[in-house]
Amino acid sequence: MEKIDKSRFAWVGSDPEKREGISRPSVTYWKDAMGRLMKNKVAMVCLVIIVLIILSCVIVPFVTPFESREQHLGEANKGMFTVCTDSRYEGQNAVHIFGTDNLGRDLFVRAFEGGRVSLMIAFSAVFVNLIIGMIYGGISGYFGGMVDNIMMRIVEVVNGIPYLIVVVLLMMVLPKGIFTMVVAYATVGWTGMTRLVRGQCLSLKNQEFVVAAEAMGAKAGRIIRKHLLPNTLSVIIINVTLAVPSAIFTEAFLSYIGMGVPVPQPSWGMLAQEGASVFQLYPWRLWIPAIAISLTMLSFNLLGDGLRDAFDPRLRR
Repeated sequence: MEKIDKSRFAWVGSDPEKREGISRPSVTYWKDAMGRLMKNKVAMVCLVIIVLIILSCVIVPFVTPFESREQHLGEANKGMFTVCTDSRYEGQNAVHIFGTDNLGRDLFVRAFEGGRVSLMIAFSAVFVNLIIGMIYGGISGYFGGMVDNIMMRIVEVVNGIPYLIVVVLLMMVLPKGIFTMVVAYATVGWTGMTRLVRGQCLSLKNQEFVVAAEAMGAKAGRIIRKHLLPNTLSVIIINVTLAVPSAIFTEAFLSYIGMGVPVPQPSWGMLAQEGASVFQLYPWRLWIPAIAISLTMLSFNLLGDGLRDAFDPRLRR
């Protein structure tokens, strides 16, 4: 083996300025994740779309001259951007932007008020599932053993009950409405969040910070609340973002088959059902709620994918 002459090398020493320097600024986990999310153009565009849809559903019904249940029988089935000729709006130049339905009701205000109802049901149901899933999954994952086995068997039984059957049974004993749909969705929809939180708690409960808290005498409730659940927030946020479009679709499907919100309360599913019956004559009446449902679900799904990439520490550069 050929030896290399030492004279070919020189000692350059150490640079005290660079030795103490920081190669890059120190950032927290959340700040780093938010920075990566903001660099994701698709996710940010979807976030803007979601915010605009939510604000429109809240504000538009209050600023339009029409009401969602106000009938103009002389202007039934009018096309888009039709000027209102009703005597009550004479001289106001009121326009039916999305046209009217078979009872002369303005579809523009009904579309946004229907979006308010659909989003309210989706957010309420997901929030209830979040609370139940976090508490149930945290307890099951932390205690483990026999407690975990019993609690997870209950989850498997609940998960085996079809959601549609629960809705049908509840509709027989409860009146149709937002509350019934939220209760029906929350009755069987919390199992996915429970399994997710349980898996995270099982992997975290043997970490040093949990052992240290136990050694200091912290009770189980405090450990779950202060140590385990906060460290699962990134996964929970992603799951919630992806659960909202599923809840929106479920509400739209139930309203489409006549098991959702009662008439005349509008929702995207009900508007789609009414539009489908007259699609060949007035196709825009189906396009409007269909585009609203599709755009909202697509935005939430793409935002969820962006959050998944942002919270993944393996993608940190």
